[in-house]
Amino acid sequence: MVFTSYITRLPVLYSYFRSSCSWRVRIVLAYKEVDYDYKPIHLLKQEQVSDEYKKLNPMGQVPALIINNNTMTQSISIMEYLEEAYPQKPMLPKDFFLRAKVREVCEVIGSGIQPLQNLSVLQSYGDKKMERGHFYINNGFIALEQLLAGCAGKYSVGDEVTLADCCLVPQVYNANRFKVDMTQFPIITRVHEALVNLEAFKAAHPSNQPDCPEDLK
Repeated sequence: MVFTSYITRLPVLYSYFRSSCSWRVRIVLAYKEVDYDYKPIHLLKQEQVSDEYKKLNPMGQVPALIINNNTMTQSISIMEYLEEAYPQKPMLPKDFFLRAKVREVCEVIGSGIQPLQNLSVLQSYGDKKMERGHFYINNGFIALEQLLAGCAGKYSVGDEVTLADCCLVPQVYNANRFKVDMTQFPIITRVHEALVNLEAFKAAHPSNQPDCPEDLK
């Protein structure tokens, strides 16, 4: 696979269909109605650690986003950039405290839950991958449920879609993959159910990505 650095009118997103970090970015792009080119990186084939791809993302992870020949990595940072660069349909509240709560939810998921059940981490557990993934997500959701009890409205923070929701939906998907009992988390479940019916969230779903295998669509 050849990775090229070039100027394009469209942003270029290097993504894997089931990567929760890539998924977060896809939601923001879809919600803000930003057209982009999709470049699949197959994690199970180790394309993310190839020398060519690591020129874009030295961490050997997805996503990477190229806009006007500028490369960005790390999903939360990319989401913040998109919020500022494409201010239509804002995804951060005007109220400073609520903005902080959005970022808090993003960090709880992006730093406190997702990395612990990431593919590269779970591979080190051998045949205990499912057990450890379940453990980390379940523990994280106990904290997240308590956090949302103080800030959720229709969605994660209040009644408008925010960046926090972009983190929550992929993490619930992973929770279901690792067979977490979601009946323990009624607020997370309620918010998730409200979000997945929105068009941007449907468009960003793994089953709608060009690299999704036919048997998973």
